Amino acid sequence: MKFVDLSFIIPALVFYCVFFIYPSICSVFYSFTSWSGLEKVIHFVGFSNYAKIFRDDRVFASLSNTFIITIVVVIAQNVCALALAVALNDKIKTRNLIRTVFFMPALLSALVIGFVWSYILNPVDGLLNTVLDTIGLHALSIDWLGRTDTALYAVIFVILWQCTGYAMVIYLAGLKNVPIEYYEAASIDGSNEWQRFRSITFPLIAPSFTINILLSTIGCLKTFDVIFAMTQGGPGYATETIATVIFAKAFGSENEFSYGTSIAVVLFILIFIVSLFMVNFLRKRELEL
Repeated sequence: MKFVDLSFIIPALVFYCVFFIYPSICSVFYSFTSWSGLEKVIHFVGFSNYAKIFRDDRVFASLSNTFIITIVVVIAQNVCALALAVALNDKIKTRNLIRTVFFMPALLSALVIGFVWSYILNPVDGLLNTVLDTIGLHALSIDWLGRTDTALYAVIFVILWQCTGYAMVIYLAGLKNVPIEYYEAASIDGSNEWQRFRSITFPLIAPSFTINILLSTIGCLKTFDVIFAMTQGGPGYATETIATVIFAKAFGSENEFSYGTSIAVVLFILIFIVSLFMVNFLRKRELEL
């Protein structure tokens, strides 16, 4: 490899090592200590932090919320995104405008989206409750983010609102690679739209399906910014995820930096295992199709 080639690689490699590899190694190191983040002396405690995780009800509650978000969002996001992509792949006059409208939320910061939707869902003067009151649906005007039975699903809706357009664009890219001759041949054979979708469209966009499933799963397992902006894990611990617990432990008032890093290491291992399994499973499906 020539020096000119290396000159393009080295800056990115240095950046990656400084801001990812080094912090990751330090996190593993600190997870075996009792360091709070402020002490000068570091004491090793072995696997005590990891053992504490299995006795922490808050961690298991946040893990349950994380899995609920992941399952609901992954399924709903991909169903909605695929339906939109198929609908907007036809020759509709305003399809470019509609695509832009659905994709725009993906361009916004998650924190901005969280703050905006916090205002919309405000129980006192929020836009949603104001509209419901105006049209006479007072019974549906509730504290969406202040109730334990609705807060998590309100957050899930916002995540779907933000991410569905991004998945839609990936599916649209996959649909563009499907030869139109296949549809023409199927139409001549007398197949209907559902048969063409099941036998042609869905099998041939398998790579797009794999990418979307993987990205949405990893993103949901790491969900933090939207929840932090909207509820900060509340009410109580109703919307806490693994990521918000890590932040609270490591950087909050609890001063348990080493314990927070141990939870982060567990989350990394969990995401790695889930991603590896899903890639192998979905890639095998692509080959079978």
